[in-house]
Amino acid sequence: MTRVWQWNRPVTVREVLEDIQRDRSIAYTTVMTVLDNLHQKGWVRREAEGRAYRYEAVSTRAAYAAALMNDSWSQSDNPAAALVAFFGMMSPEQREALTDAVRMVQGPENPPSAPPPENPANPPESAESAGSEDTEEPADARNAGNPEIPGTENLGTENQGKPANRPPAQNTEGGR
Repeated sequence: MTRVWQWNRPVTVREVLEDIQRDRSIAYTTVMTVLDNLHQKGWVRREAEGRAYRYEAVSTRAAYAAALMNDSWSQSDNPAAALVAFFGMMSPEQREALTDAVRMVQGPENPPSAPPPENPANPPESAESAGSEDTEEPADARNAGNPEIPGTENLGTENQGKPANRPPAQNTEGGR
């Protein structure tokens, strides 16, 4: 797929083979089988050209990566906590790219919302205590117990192993 994405145009098995053979030896049938498998899985479409096929990516590499992230995120039993953990793993450059992406999705007609109100449970640091430590607090600790981020009540060391403070489930079976 990397070769197909790099060229961003329909490619033949022969073209992919010759490109790969610059780095290592590989059989024509191997490349043909891989491209056929990608076609069967729906990752590439193909059109007959004489006795050969031309293969073209169905989506971009970025769209594929986004689909993988969305699939992983949707499988989480706590999507909000998964996002908080994911954001905590990001580098400053990745966070900046995320901020830019959110701005692009929101567009000029939907400006970013105002910052959330301060959380009385976690007051901001005073000017005197702001620089008192050399290490930055981990993201999960910064967001631990933040009521504006559902599912974060168990993040942070002080709550590890304790049950979440969630309301009891509503009974929907009509009075049982």
